[in-house]
Amino acid sequence: MTDAAKETIEPPFTTFNFKVSLNVEGISEQLCSAAFSECDGLEMTMESKTIREGGNNNRTIHLVGPVSYGQLTLKRGMTDSLHLWDWFNLVLQRGQSWLRGSAEIVMLAADGNTKQVSFVLTGCLPVKLKTPPLNAKDGILAIEEMQIAFETLDIKKTGV
Repeated sequence: MTDAAKETIEPPFTTFNFKVSLNVEGISEQLCSAAFSECDGLEMTMESKTIREGGNNNRTIHLVGPVSYGQLTLKRGMTDSLHLWDWFNLVLQRGQSWLRGSAEIVMLAADGNTKQVSFVLTGCLPVKLKTPPLNAKDGILAIEEMQIAFETLDIKKTGV
């Protein structure tokens, strides 16, 4: 039996503090370290292959199938550079499809500094970039929505 007094209780992961960084070799050392208010699409789906064994009617066998990944959606972001636009435009040019990047989304603890979990994406390709409505009272370069397709997703616990 375990001693409850000696057990350490780790705080739960929270989703309101996160950091997004994008890196694309050939454009900038760190393409973007923007602040976004929403990040969605960190998902993986494995398609299972189902096999029925002849004569065994009460069971099916599931084999591992291909994995597909979601599409990262970043909303309401602010940055002071045009690197994201440059990346999108360079990918559009003929022969520039090699400009795939990597991304890291870091979930931070409630203190806003301690890294808890990192999602690492590779093979990133921008597929949508949308500006917010233009308004004279706002004075910062903003991004309403950016969607990024990615090839792999890995998760790593970084602190606590």
